[in-house]
Amino acid sequence: MYKLNTSKWSVERAVYLVAGIFVLGSVILGCIVHEYFLYFTAFVGAMLINFSLTGWCPMAILLDKVGVGKEK
Repeated sequence: MYKLNTSKWSVERAVYLVAGIFVLGSVILGCIVHEYFLYFTAFVGAMLINFSLTGWCPMAILLDKVGVGKEK
C-alpha cells in the first residue's frame, strides 16, 4: 500500500490540495448557483489528466514560483 509522506509539502501535494478545493467549490457552486460552474470542474479534471501525462501544469508552475516545497 502506498502512503504519501505528509511530513513536508511538495508541489505535487499542493496541486492535489488546490485541485480538490477547486473541484469541491465548483461542484457546490454548480448545485447552488448555476450549472455552468461544472465546466470549471471539468477543466480542473482535464488539467490533472494533462499533468499526469505530460508533467506540465500551470498550477504547479505557480506554486513552485511562490516557493511551495522548497527547502529553506
